[in-house]
Formats: sequence, C-alpha cells, structure tokens
Amino acid sequence: MNTRYQPRRGDRNRSTTFACKKCKRPVERSAFGTQHRNHCPHCLWSTHVDDRVGDRRSACGGLMEPIAVWARPDDEWALVHRCQSCGQLRTNRIAGDDADWALLALAARPLAQPPFPLA
Repeated sequence: MNTRYQPRRGDRNRSTTFACKKCKRPVERSAFGTQHRNHCPHCLWSTHVDDRVGDRRSACGGLMEPIAVWARPDDEWALVHRCQSCGQLRTNRIAGDDADWALLALAARPLAQPPFPLA
C-alpha cells in the first residue's frame, strides 16, 4: 500500500498552501507525518471539514479550537479539537511541522489553569 499523499479528483487544481482561518498564516497542505492536513501548525486551530477522517464532507465549516493533547496507546500525540459552531469533538494526529511551543503550551494548560481550586 502506498502511504504517500495521493491527490483526490479535484485536488489537482488546489493550491499547495492555504491561509489559517484563525491566525491567517500560510499553511502547507502536506506535512511530514500526515496525509490529510487538518490543523494549522502555528496555532493548532482547525476547521470542521470532515465527517470522517479525510473525506472533506462536513457542512459545518466551523472553527475547531484545540482544547487538549492526548497520548494515544502507541505513545503518539493527538490533538483534541472542539468545534465552536456545533460542539463536536475530534482527535487529530499531530504533524511533523507542528510548533513545539504550541503543543507544550496546550499540554501544560491543565497545570497552569486547573479545572478545580488548589487551595
């Protein structure tokens, strides 16, 4: 099985970059470690475009906030996103070009802002 990115019909006419809807920075569609770019490597925000991974069929289109980092059983990290429009939760693999500082800040958020009083 070929694991390299294979353009779907209609993809050939698309640009290789797009602007993040949250931070407006340019984002490469392909990245090391992912076949389906689903979040900005700078701010980690995403857009609700998939019903199933990679299908690009969701009608929602809302911004998806990164709310947590999850360590999968195979020790790979994944982002947890919540759609600001419909509230749906999704997990997405991190990509090889994701900003380390953004990932670590998200992972440390529960320590910096605990969900309960510490006193």
